[in-house]
Formats: sequence, structure tokens, C-alpha cells
Amino acid sequence: MRSVLAALVALTVVACDREITINLPTEPTTKAPAVVKSTIEFRVVGNPSSVRVRYATPVDGLVQVVTTLPYSNTFTTTVESMFLSLEATPLGYSALTLFPFCSIQIVINGATFREATSNEFILNTLSVNGTWRR
Repeated sequence: MRSVLAALVALTVVACDREITINLPTEPTTKAPAVVKSTIEFRVVGNPSSVRVRYATPVDGLVQVVTTLPYSNTFTTTVESMFLSLEATPLGYSALTLFPFCSIQIVINGATFREATSNEFILNTLSVNGTWRR
């Protein structure tokens, strides 16, 4: 019995001489999701001599400009959803204009989100809006 006990103690001591390596991670196992940016563009095109453009961005709030065409404003965002609006009012057409045309678009990542078009001499406001979700 003593010899069996001595053999067990000897095996235990021999087993303890082995080196045990523990690999601990150097960074968290769950990584944060990649930040996805979306590009939003407000476009106004056509042949009015000038237009009043109104749009809203999260950074600038409501913006209004009087400009000639074509007009474009682009910004990037990382949000998952937002309300977008764009308006354009033609202020006049040249006396040489035979076929009036005015178009507004909200373009997100190269795809048209909302669009409106007019081909009348009446100076009505074109308006598009909606809640965009990624």
C-alpha cells in the first residue's frame, strides 16, 4: 500500500512540473460595429432664372438660399434615420424660355429618395419630404 501511495505522490509531483500556458486576449472579444456613413444630397435643376431653395439638415437646421441652377448641397451622417425636406420655388423664367422645367431631388447614397418636377410657368413651390431609414 505504501508503494502505491508513493507512486501516486510521485506522479502528482511529476505532473506539476509541466508548464501551463494561458493565452489571455489583448482586446475585447466583441468588437463595436463599424460606423456606416450615408451621403445625403439635395439637388435642384431646371431652367428658371433663379429659385428659392429651402432644406433642413441636422447640423444647419433650416436653410434658405436664393440661387441660380443647378444647385446641390451634400452632407454625410451616421444616424440610422432622419426626417428630410426640400422645397424650391422658381422666382421667374427668362422671356426666351419656351419649355419651363424645374426638378428637385433628395438623393441618398446615389439613389433617389424623393423627387418632384414641374413644367409650368406658374411659380408654384415644389416640395418633397419623408423619414429616411437606413
